[in-house]
Amino acid sequence: MKIGIPKEIKTNENRVALVPSGAEALVSAGHKVIVESAAGLGSGFSDAQYLAAGAQIAPDADAVWSAADMIVKVKEPMEPEWSRIRAGQVIFTYFHFAASEALTRALLASGAICIAYETVELPSRELPLLTPMSEVAGRMAVQEGAKYLERLHGGRGILLGGVPGVPPARVVILGCGVVGVNAAKMAAGLGAQVVMLDVALDRLRHLSDVMPANVQLVFSDRLRLIEQIAGADLLIGAVLIPGAVAPKLVRRDDLKIMQRGAVIVDVAIDQGGCVETMHPTTHENPIFIVDGIVHYGVANMPGGVPVTSTLALTNATLPYVQMLANLGYVQALKKSPALMHGLNLAGGKVTHRKVAEAFGMDYHPAESFLD
Repeated sequence: MKIGIPKEIKTNENRVALVPSGAEALVSAGHKVIVESAAGLGSGFSDAQYLAAGAQIAPDADAVWSAADMIVKVKEPMEPEWSRIRAGQVIFTYFHFAASEALTRALLASGAICIAYETVELPSRELPLLTPMSEVAGRMAVQEGAKYLERLHGGRGILLGGVPGVPPARVVILGCGVVGVNAAKMAAGLGAQVVMLDVALDRLRHLSDVMPANVQLVFSDRLRLIEQIAGADLLIGAVLIPGAVAPKLVRRDDLKIMQRGAVIVDVAIDQGGCVETMHPTTHENPIFIVDGIVHYGVANMPGGVPVTSTLALTNATLPYVQMLANLGYVQALKKSPALMHGLNLAGGKVTHRKVAEAFGMDYHPAESFLD
């Protein structure tokens, strides 16, 4: 199979979808790997390293897209890339279709086979290709939130961990999944007072046994959410419904009860965000202020630490890339129920229920596409 690795073109996205060692493994198995020139530089990998691994270096994106049977990316195809996609081409990346009808319709029209990292799901319900980036994003949420709490950026001017004689900041986290847990670990380690909210009692019970004493677990309902965000210095949105638009838990009117200069970091922004007033931002212009509340909505947070993020991501994705390359996508999907969950669009049809529901489109079970 011919596997293409284009350079990411999303603003300040420095990750790359395949590292040289992954290219070497694929080439050793008899596949051709075509890497766009300079695709790996942001993550510390030179063209020479890919050449040494047996990959070919293409001069531009057109050469990669036109030659490849399968495109492996990090972020969803951006609008300038849509015209390069062809029917039957496999695209394996983060898509977050439910957050963008324009992207969904463009990829439907292309007839491509779209397998989304974020909905690949194991029988245990674990999302193995979303987990590593959720770990990074959760930790970064605290790091970025602490920075924007500084007065310079419009924040309250509070040190997250406080100092002796001065209380620490209060960090409220919506959601106890991978993002929420990693955010809580970071915030608690810095000495903040942390409150985590979720509706899964079993999850709350488990976390109560393993989290440090400065982390409080609260069952989430509307009244408790309002009570907690009113006193938050840093609010982190860590809500996830796989493949679906994130629920809007924090409404615009809720900002009125928050402290001026509080910071909201909405990690759920890739799926539309769980804060009504949030919209996607970039690493170049990460924040905006609404009603005195600092909003941070960078949609590719892990792209800010590309060396760590690329290694973490490719550790998880490479086995699936190898399966798709070695077996072809039809047999790979049949063999792997996890990959089958990842099939979102195929041949102009929506094959993921949550994506279909997001836009009122017809749903076609993934299995029916392979019959």
